[in-house]
Amino acid sequence: MTRGNLLQEARVAAGLSQAALAARAGTSRTTLSAYEHGRKTPALSTAERIVAEAGFDLALQPRVEFVEHPGGRGRPILVPTVLPRLSADVALATVRLPLHLNWSDRGRAFDLRNRRQRARVYEIVLREGRPEDMLTYIDGVLLADLWDELVLPRPVRAAWEPLVVGATAEKAA
Repeated sequence: MTRGNLLQEARVAAGLSQAALAARAGTSRTTLSAYEHGRKTPALSTAERIVAEAGFDLALQPRVEFVEHPGGRGRPILVPTVLPRLSADVALATVRLPLHLNWSDRGRAFDLRNRRQRARVYEIVLREGRPEDMLTYIDGVLLADLWDELVLPRPVRAAWEPLVVGATAEKAA
C-alpha cells in the first residue's frame, strides 16, 4: 500500500471529505488530493499527522510471509512466518467464504462470533486456503485459542503446530 492509498483509506474510513480532512490536518485539499493520487509523496511525519487527524495511528506490523511445507498428494501446505492478527470487527464478522474454499456449501454465512462456526472456517481455511485467505479470515490469537479443538489432517496440524504452540509459549513467558 502506498502512502497515498493509506491516506485515502483513513479518510474514507473516517467518513471525511478531502476538504474536511485537509482543514483538520492544516493542509490544502489539492495537496491532499495529490497525495492520495500519487502525484506527490508526503513525508512520513506529514502522513502521520494526516492519518492522526482522521482518527488513526500509523503502526509497524510484522511482515507476514509464507513458507511451504510438504503436504499430501504433492500439494504444499503454506504456513505464515508469524500468526496474522485481524481487527476485532473483522475477526468476529459474519463471512461467506469464496467458492474455492467452500464449494460444498455455497453461500453459507458463518458467524465468527460463534466459536463452533469460527472453528469450521479455520479448519477450511487452514486446509484449503491461499495466503490471502489466511490473512483475511485467520486471527492468530483466536486460532491459538481453538487449536486443540480443530479437526485437521495430520500434515496440516504438523506444519502449523510449531507456529501456534510457539506463539502461545512466548505469550505465557
